[in-house]
Amino acid sequence: MSRSLLADPPGRQGPGRTPPAAVAALDLAIARRAAGRLPGDHVAAGVGLGTELAQLRPYVEGDDIRQLDPAASARTNEPHVRLQVPERALTTWVLLDVSPSMAFGTHTRLKSDVAAGAATVVSRIATRRGGRIGLMRWGAEEEALVPPRGGRRALGAIDRVIREGVAADGTAPPHDFAHAIRRLSLLARQPGLTVVISDFRDDSAWPRALAALSHRHRVVAVEISDPREHSLPDAGSVVVRDPETGRDVEVNTSSQRLRDAYAAAEAQRRTEILDGVRRARGRHVPLSTSRDWLRDLGRGLR
Repeated sequence: MSRSLLADPPGRQGPGRTPPAAVAALDLAIARRAAGRLPGDHVAAGVGLGTELAQLRPYVEGDDIRQLDPAASARTNEPHVRLQVPERALTTWVLLDVSPSMAFGTHTRLKSDVAAGAATVVSRIATRRGGRIGLMRWGAEEEALVPPRGGRRALGAIDRVIREGVAADGTAPPHDFAHAIRRLSLLARQPGLTVVISDFRDDSAWPRALAALSHRHRVVAVEISDPREHSLPDAGSVVVRDPETGRDVEVNTSSQRLRDAYAAAEAQRRTEILDGVRRARGRHVPLSTSRDWLRDLGRGLR
């Protein structure tokens, strides 16, 4: 399907300023959330350069003389080399929701603006200390996948995907949210950190898929919302659009009964989101279009 189905939604403001100092302050919070230790402490299989001793054995021809152990060599009167457990950097995956419902916002910015900011900040932090970042886009007809890489090339590729925008109204995703999470589980083979950025307005069995993902990875669920989604104002008869189907519906918001039913349904939906993330042993980080999302992201990751 053509990429023309992705576009900048009307009212797009962008995520706003992300001061380097504020981003740097989130660095250790991300590392702690990843595994309770710094990315360089994640152990890989085999032996190699590192700081933890894996084996001490006699020197054989071809060994790196820089690995000679003076103390063991002097004690045994025979050259010995030290082999260390290698260290590897943390791999972080971002699952970014660009479905039509993300092109909504009634305050400072759209939900897609906040999601773009969160994905950008996580990507910047993930590549520190030699870490790698990968991204998978969900919600559009055309899938976008950025394989895990480090450095500026990875950040540039992710920025290009983010700038492509949000799926147009009436273009429902070809697969549901649960399918996207399961696909991410297949792609992210090495244990690491996965950050799911979405409004979670999907009725599929995503909690079960998220729980399966958490068996191998630390999971952070970043939920983007707008205050107007939680309750209906008394504004008389209004026409609202379902972004997934593009269908317009006239609603009489003057009905107290309707407003109460809507608020109750929305409260139930939010409870189900919290329960789903908790059952997956993930970290729930709520961000809003009406608040300082960068500050809330840092607070949620502590």
